[in-house]
Amino acid sequence: MIQTKTQTTVKEPKITLVGAGPGDPDLITLKAIKALQSADVVLYDALVNQALLNHAPEQAHRVYVGKRSGDHSYSQSAVNKLMIDYALNYGHVVRLKGGDSFVFGRGYEEVEFADTYSIKAEVIPGISSSISVPALQGIPVTHRGLSESFWVVTGTTADGKISQDLYQAAKSKATVVVLMGIKKLAEIAAIFDAAGKSRLPVAVIQNGSMENEKMVVGTVSTIVEAAADKKIDSPALIIFGEVVGLHSDFQPIRAFYELAERE
Repeated sequence: MIQTKTQTTVKEPKITLVGAGPGDPDLITLKAIKALQSADVVLYDALVNQALLNHAPEQAHRVYVGKRSGDHSYSQSAVNKLMIDYALNYGHVVRLKGGDSFVFGRGYEEVEFADTYSIKAEVIPGISSSISVPALQGIPVTHRGLSESFWVVTGTTADGKISQDLYQAAKSKATVVVLMGIKKLAEIAAIFDAAGKSRLPVAVIQNGSMENEKMVVGTVSTIVEAAADKKIDSPALIIFGEVVGLHSDFQPIRAFYELAERE
């Protein structure tokens, strides 16, 4: 049950959903920093760079609420209730999430929950890893003559299964960015292989934008082994598309295939 303090000094409850960006603490908006600077409580996820917490006032409460692959310290329901509880008792709650709150961040659910308590939730968009992480590696999600659109798809649905959208995405010519799919890389690659895309360029990037970033490129038929060799793990995103072929690391692979075709 949500409790509230009885003191008259309690501030008016306020909630701000803030997108923290892909990981690099410099890749956050000025508006997001201003929100953090006025926070009484910061509820932050596992994928948030903790350097961002330094923007909050020294006296602000900093509360870790988990939420990443393999770490579900708090259910979404528990996070919702904490968010309201802190807002009613302390004032301004900044809900800090990696990337953008509305791109597989369940941000709208939190806005809806806040509304049931008549607490308006402001949304400050963040830089989504789905676009920024490839860009930082020089991989565009669209490029004239190669890709006219892009899909951003979750690798695993709430019930632990492969998203059905991946089967449709694999048939298109679009760039396909898969989030939260590294644990199912083999299954996802098999979908693209079944669609006749065995030579389609693929990149896998772990800890994108961070100092410990790791990346590997290959094709649909080789990416599983390549990622295993480089010990790529979560958090990572996968990029399927001809645009990956623009990366310098892919050029030796392209040359190999061209040589094999001539022979």
